[in-house]
Order: sequence, then structure tokens, then C-alpha cells
Amino acid sequence: MNVAIMVFFFVTGLWFLGLAMIGYMIWGRSMGLDFSRLGQGRHCAGGFRDFSPRSSGNSAFDEWREAELRRLDEERRRLDEERAEFADYMKELRRAKDRDEFEAYRRARRSQQSDDDIVEGHASERPSPA
Repeated sequence: MNVAIMVFFFVTGLWFLGLAMIGYMIWGRSMGLDFSRLGQGRHCAGGFRDFSPRSSGNSAFDEWREAELRRLDEERRRLDEERAEFADYMKELRRAKDRDEFEAYRRARRSQQSDDDIVEGHASERPSPA
């Protein structure tokens, strides 16, 4: 089938795709590119392929691999929890900083208003030049 596709590409003038096919046929499988079973995999409910690990034939290796995958899953879960805790901490820290900045603004505004009231009070006590 690959040869027929390659010949088709050369005949139709798509020689660069024909060269790509030759490269695939020569080096593709050695590089891990195997499209021969494309679309023939087992599918799970969501339509994605089931990537469950297959048995290697060595039961000791399979047991070790399962133990390592469980350990990695547990570590991932722990790291996700720590990340969520840190995000909550940073959120509270930002909230406290915002609250402090707002309180400083309100104090400055109250201070400015009281200064303005004092200045207005003295201005009303002065006699107007007439």
C-alpha cells in the first residue's frame, strides 16, 4: 500500500510527498513511527484510545512498574494539594495586602478631609475685605 501511495505522489507531481514516503518506509519504523494500525485501537467511552499498560511478559517488571506508577500518582496528588494550598495562601496574602492598602487610603482621605475642614473653618473666621 505504501508503494502505491508513493507512486501516486510521484505521478501527480507531488514528488516531495513521494520523497517523504520513501523516508518513512526506510527510517520510519526504526524511529517509532508506525501508522499501520492507525484508527484500529481500542477506544474508551470518551472516544480516546485506551493507553493502559500492557504486560511486558516479565511479571517482576510489571509489578515494579505498577508500584512506581502508584507512587507517582500519589506524589502527583500530593503536589496538586500543596499547589492548591499555596494558591489559597497567596490569595489570602493578596487580600490582606489589598485591605491594608485600602485602610491606608481611607486614613489618608480622612486626614485630608479633616485638614480641609480645619482650613475651611479658619477661612470662615477671617473677615472678608470689602
